[in-house]
Amino acid sequence: MSDDLLAGNAAARAAILGRVRRALGVVGEDAARHANAERYVAEHRAGPRPAMPADLGERFAQRAREMASTVERLASRDQIPHAVARYVDNLVVPASLAEQKTRTGVCWPEFADLDWAGAGLAIEPRPTQGHDRLGITGCFCALAETGTLVFTSGADTPTGTMLLPDTHIAVVRADRVVSGMEEGFALVRAERGHDWPRAINHVSGPSRTGDIEQTIVLGAHGPYRVHILLLG
Repeated sequence: MSDDLLAGNAAARAAILGRVRRALGVVGEDAARHANAERYVAEHRAGPRPAMPADLGERFAQRAREMASTVERLASRDQIPHAVARYVDNLVVPASLAEQKTRTGVCWPEFADLDWAGAGLAIEPRPTQGHDRLGITGCFCALAETGTLVFTSGADTPTGTMLLPDTHIAVVRADRVVSGMEEGFALVRAERGHDWPRAINHVSGPSRTGDIEQTIVLGAHGPYRVHILLLG
């Protein structure tokens, strides 16, 4: 985050809160107390945290696998369609779930230009309509500490409708892997400023529940499986 951006955000926040304080009649000692609280919040202090290695991408991949995701590293964006086809073809599913092994699915608009047909896939750049079994998304960033994918809502990232297919394939750029949640929120602040997203979703592995007899069941409320393509 640049110094100019930080200064601009701080000035705008101070102006808004100043008007609020004046409207509420907060002056003198009360105003000083409020100002101290605002400064503390603005510092975004972090508590004790585990040390992160230099290779955040490898740490993220390790933690993602521990959360029951699978990970493949790719050198370039053009390799995505064939990596998706390879993953789908290698899926082993019971006969009752045979329809989940499909070469037909949906993707985020940012991947519409890829040669899906050349990989033998029929992928449409649209939100899922409920019956889709395969969904391919990007993500805002990823957290190395926990192997978590971070999604922010917006007009060009329809996260609410793209995480429902049985198989979720997420494309993660290695330069968008940050140490932890603190850096993830800092990145949102730096890139979105006051235009804060309406929703920020953190996804760590496939959907699961242990509500019934403490037995973990995958795919309870969302994807049965999450496959991550780590670029770079």
